[in-house]
Amino acid sequence: MPDELLSLADPRRPLADRLRPCRLEEFVGQSHLLAPGKPLRIAIERGQPHSMVLWGPPGTGKTTLAELLASASRAEFIRLPAVMTGVRELRAAVEQAQNLWREHRRRTVLFVDEVHRFNKVQQDAFLPYVENGTLTLIGATTENPGFALNNALLSRLRVYVLHGLDAAAIDQMLERALRDLERGLGGRWPLTSEIRNQLAQAADGDARRALIWLELAAELAEAHEMSLDKALAAVMNDGVGRRFDRKGDLFYDQISALHKAVRGSSPDAALYWLARMLDGGCDPLYIARRVVRMASEDIGNADPRALQLALNAWEAQERLGSPEGELAIAQAIVYLAIAAKSNAVYTAFSAARQDVERHGTLEVPSHLRNASTGLARDLGHGEGYRYAHDEPNAYAAGECYFPDLLKDTRYYKPTANGLEGRIAEKLERLREWDQESRQRRYP
Repeated sequence: MPDELLSLADPRRPLADRLRPCRLEEFVGQSHLLAPGKPLRIAIERGQPHSMVLWGPPGTGKTTLAELLASASRAEFIRLPAVMTGVRELRAAVEQAQNLWREHRRRTVLFVDEVHRFNKVQQDAFLPYVENGTLTLIGATTENPGFALNNALLSRLRVYVLHGLDAAAIDQMLERALRDLERGLGGRWPLTSEIRNQLAQAADGDARRALIWLELAAELAEAHEMSLDKALAAVMNDGVGRRFDRKGDLFYDQISALHKAVRGSSPDAALYWLARMLDGGCDPLYIARRVVRMASEDIGNADPRALQLALNAWEAQERLGSPEGELAIAQAIVYLAIAAKSNAVYTAFSAARQDVERHGTLEVPSHLRNASTGLARDLGHGEGYRYAHDEPNAYAAGECYFPDLLKDTRYYKPTANGLEGRIAEKLERLREWDQESRQRRYP
């Protein structure tokens, strides 16, 4: 018998499924979406569904909200997992929706789990039916819909962002699971507030995870005649990891936070995000590579030692592995966070590349060309070039090394921070010599 035909209280259904809210009043969390007067709450209360994307981490209520909306509007609820659905299944759902409306004037809510896994052809297949109202599409995704969905489909959907549940919301749900006589554990298993709080924290915002652990612990306690506290401690000790979706949105959000903490000179926050990423299973070598980038992008010549320390940390990780190498990465990150900051080289290099794209292949001035052959010398290559080491202060004052079109262009504008302050002083002195030289040549 399919799960949807089993009663809510049927013990064959997992605890997390049995406790799925049937009414809006049973739903916990997401108050930013479901507080009185919010559009999503109004849609549920009035039974007026609209096409949408529910974007958030696992176990935050995406499927439940879709079911509540379909139930409130008395619509047919069709659920399709994106990973197992092709255009043929989509057409069958459309045909079913058309028949329901034609014969019974009944709407259809099509819920697509992991909608980000649909390719462009599958997404395009939705468009005419979402647009003409044949289907109300509700997609659930853990990925940024701005990246995962094409613009044509996304423009027809409203995006709601769900957050991981806080410990208080998960504790509220656990209380119900423990006491519910019909769908929960029926008060048979007492649980101390201390271990319940540990479970709520360890669930890391995922309600489904908390209920799965609770159910596993209850089965373990019953099988071995032990307390639920002890059984739950054993289940959680078997492996509790924080959310970290390698190469997904959360992954890039965390490396972004690490980079911004370093740029913002916050060593403590930088260490926190480093620890979070390592705890989630991120490859330390990936972090080491990004730390090298930070050293050049955000510190540059304000403190050139930062780049060397970052490279040393990378090498230490390659030579030693974890956890020894991770300490070297942590050392580098702290140094980068407290070092003088400058993005002058990063900005200058970006500007130079833009000029290359904008102006194409500008000719190398004759005096800068290589005069390695007789023909080249006959053509004037190298003629008029001034060898800097033969000039006063080893500097050819007034010399131009740019193509004529870009004469006097300045990309690198050093800051006053750290060593770059001294570099700025030197460049200013050289520009004064240039000016004096030109005045002598062109009085």
